Amino acid sequence: MGLSLDASIMLAALAPFGAAALAPLVQRVAGPFAGWVLALVPAGLFVVLLGFVEPVASRHFVQAAIDWVPAYGLSLAFFVDGLSLTFALAISGIGTLVLIYAGAYLRGHRHQGRFFGFMLAFMGAMLGLVLADNMLALFTFWELTSVTSFLLIGFDHARQAARRGAIQALVVTNIGGMALLFAVIVCQQLTGEWNLSGLREFGQSMRENPAYPVVLIAFLLAVFTKSAQFPFHFWLPNAMEAPTPVSAFLHSATMVQGGVYLLLRLTPFLGGTQAWTVSLVAFGGFTLLWGALGAIRQTDLKQVLAHSTIASLGLLVLLIGMGSEASITAAMLYFVAHAVYKAALFMVVGAIDHASGSRDLTGLGGLADAMPVSFIAAALAALSMLGLPLTIGFLAKEDMYLGLLQPQWPQVLTLIVLVIGNALLGGLALVIAVRPFLGTQVPTPKAPREAPVAMLAGPLVLGAIGVVGALNAGWLGHSLVAPAVSSVLGIAAESHLTAGVDLSGLPFWLSAATIVLALAIFLQTEALRRVLRRTATATGWTFDHGFDAAMFGLIRAAGALTRLLHHGRLELYLVLVFAAFALAVLVPVFGLGGIDALLPNAELGNWSARLSWPHLQLYQWAVVELAVLGLGAVLFVRNRLVAILSLGVQGTAVALTFLLLGAPDLAFTQFMVEILSVVILALVMTRLNLDERDHRQWEDLARDGTLAIVGGAGVSLLLLVVLAGDFDPRLGDFFTATSVPLAHGANIVNVILVDYRGLDTLGEISVVMGAGIAILALLHRRRVRP
Repeated sequence: MGLSLDASIMLAALAPFGAAALAPLVQRVAGPFAGWVLALVPAGLFVVLLGFVEPVASRHFVQAAIDWVPAYGLSLAFFVDGLSLTFALAISGIGTLVLIYAGAYLRGHRHQGRFFGFMLAFMGAMLGLVLADNMLALFTFWELTSVTSFLLIGFDHARQAARRGAIQALVVTNIGGMALLFAVIVCQQLTGEWNLSGLREFGQSMRENPAYPVVLIAFLLAVFTKSAQFPFHFWLPNAMEAPTPVSAFLHSATMVQGGVYLLLRLTPFLGGTQAWTVSLVAFGGFTLLWGALGAIRQTDLKQVLAHSTIASLGLLVLLIGMGSEASITAAMLYFVAHAVYKAALFMVVGAIDHASGSRDLTGLGGLADAMPVSFIAAALAALSMLGLPLTIGFLAKEDMYLGLLQPQWPQVLTLIVLVIGNALLGGLALVIAVRPFLGTQVPTPKAPREAPVAMLAGPLVLGAIGVVGALNAGWLGHSLVAPAVSSVLGIAAESHLTAGVDLSGLPFWLSAATIVLALAIFLQTEALRRVLRRTATATGWTFDHGFDAAMFGLIRAAGALTRLLHHGRLELYLVLVFAAFALAVLVPVFGLGGIDALLPNAELGNWSARLSWPHLQLYQWAVVELAVLGLGAVLFVRNRLVAILSLGVQGTAVALTFLLLGAPDLAFTQFMVEILSVVILALVMTRLNLDERDHRQWEDLARDGTLAIVGGAGVSLLLLVVLAGDFDPRLGDFFTATSVPLAHGANIVNVILVDYRGLDTLGEISVVMGAGIAILALLHRRRVRP
């Protein structure tokens, strides 16, 4: 019996995390075949997700939810529509091939099992992100992608560059994560809706709301940091310190595409305004050109691909900002095309590095003879990146241009940017596919040889998909692209994709012009690189340097603040603590109207009668006198040890008061606290180098006395305000009624401590235990110090 669709959603979203936990064990058992074994998990999820294609193509989406916090209307909700299905298929499909590739690439690495665990957790976080319906769940998975990418980028943690790249990625993306959390909470407060699927109906009211600019800026900050848009693009090239399998996965279908997914998902809610269009088109277009020119400046093949990813992400953001059916169709086609060719090219670059020991374009050439299969895979991927006919990249380019065939100057300017950007990316495709493999063979650190099957399967399959997908354009458009466009725009989009080429249409000739320009850029790559490097050298500053300066300034500011607040004077620490305590007590009493409850009125009657001294028995007077005696001793004695003992007398009077009022449990606890406090303080006194007497200036006494009086008065007033209110017995009645049947305890106080407030009590015990361990460590350190 097969899984139901809602169970399949849960499986797809959560299964990778279970596999991640088992990955080290699987690697230990399966050895060199661990990659193939673990790849069965995403492969199975890919097959499961294929089962959604037919219902989604019929304009149905499937939801599943688990109660999360029912009292607040929160549920862990997931849903599958055309948009989430396209992303989920890319994540699971490419993830399968990347795991197989990683098994061979990291073969023999002593931490390979840990790497597999990180990769599967990364995959699970991304699947959860694109399948989540609840916005808080989306935020959680969003942050998990940042955390798991940090672990993967810094996997080779012995290298300083890897640690720096991981920290930089975490810092930049977490800035966006906080912006996303802010935006999610504001949206929920404005709409009352936690689920993304429910936000669509609030689109018009949201766009007219005065808070719209704030929400838009917060969401765009989250997107731009995650998807490496200018000026937050600088972290992505430094993420290349990760092993190549990570780069192949991160750049193609995960993390950086998270922001693209969120933009598409928010289009019905926030899109359609001038602010939305101008922001996305401007930043996306600039990022496209900036990333493409930055890629031409590089000679390291991984850096070339990393900068080209920045450009491609800018292209996607630009297309989403245009918002027309043609541009959204182009965005979905380009997402698929980019995912398959970018993962394939990264895998090929890893194979080149693995086989020859180099990734430097200036030190590579003629590898086609030694690595013919890798060359074929690179050529297939490059065809789609270049956008030649009969590739998915060509279909995407046609729709890009189709959506901008208007005489208005903004469309014309955007069209020019697209042609130049696509031409630069096409030139880079030729550089990556031609320079390392063709021409005269160049000596390399290692004798080149063909990569193993596990490292060839991924790039060959993905490169072929770029062609086969275009040959089956009808199925691709009907089953994936049109449903995704329908999900984004909320219309019944129909597919117009065909494998044919319309020679009479202007988009074809624009594509042809793009290819010709790409060929010219390829032929002049060396000259362009020299010009761009001279320009960068003349500037002398990069955003990467700006990040370092910002982090250095943050660390220095934190150090200065630490020195200001943590000056080492315990006396001032206590003054600050008690002053803050007095403010926390008195501000609500006086500032929030609490004192009004104590003012005389007809309802309260005669307060002088209420405040009259109660009739006390002789033994009760003895307790009062004991308290007064202890208080006087604490205030006036100068011997430190006597003061400590006097404080114990004061506490004993409190314990006796509890006992007289019928609370023996509290009295016993107070006795224990007082005994332990006096004993411990007395023991500590013998260890500290203090004067026997407390010699303080009059100013210190006045300051401390004032704080003591103000704090004590605040507590007294607060207690009087509480007692002046009506007593609500519901909580006490609940404890009385449920103590025995639910907690199986007749002592209500004990039940409250160990059951109803069990976690609170555990926390208190943990704090005390931690403090005790710290004290023991300090005493031991003093004992062993020479």
